[in-house]
Amino acid sequence: MAPPTTWSASDRALLRSGLLLLLGFLALTAVVAQERLAAVDLAARALVHQSHGPALLGLMEGASYAGGQPGQVALLTVGVVILWPRRRRWAVALPLVMAGAGALQLLAKWSVDRPRPNLDPWGFPSAHVLSLVVLCGYLAYAAGVGGKRRRWRHLLSGACVGAVGTVAYSRIYLDAHWLSDVLGGLTMGLAYLLFAIWVVRSGPRFARVVRRTSLAPPSAGLMPAAAGAPGESPAES
Repeated sequence: MAPPTTWSASDRALLRSGLLLLLGFLALTAVVAQERLAAVDLAARALVHQSHGPALLGLMEGASYAGGQPGQVALLTVGVVILWPRRRRWAVALPLVMAGAGALQLLAKWSVDRPRPNLDPWGFPSAHVLSLVVLCGYLAYAAGVGGKRRRWRHLLSGACVGAVGTVAYSRIYLDAHWLSDVLGGLTMGLAYLLFAIWVVRSGPRFARVVRRTSLAPPSAGLMPAAAGAPGESPAES
């Protein structure tokens, strides 16, 4: 039996990429805490506000609402229903993954405690972007698992990029976040997503290792001693 620490190339790639993204998020957090991106944030905000208009305002408000909790809960529910028949393990894990993403973004916001452009608290990282990256990326991967589903994965990945990009733009447009808040949500969301995929992929392997370990026969040195030596009667032993 292969040891549980022997991972495939794709497993190792998930872990390496997740670790690099996590380090990138931590570096970005340090820069944001020292206000070194203030000029970039102000420039990005001014650029986005150049397209200000009543029609676009309504569109951005709708995108922000759909990308928030109401839209994410609806998408999570639909995702579980779609994955349940053929990807039951991924369907069961999805609510747990999203609960972890929610706890993670709350912890990050509390730790940094950065005000938003509209002066509301807890701006970094963007919870909309972080949660949406995890949800959409998870669904795109789980629905596209397998060689025959690669085109579906590409299609879903493109839809995810469009959705996340639109919501991220809307959050800057509505003065709910700075550009660096959005980048923080993106990097942390991707790092968490890759680790979550690795955990769900590795679940059956860990289960097999535990099952085989629990069913393994005891070693010879641990066998109980015989009641008596050969040739001895019970009374002599």
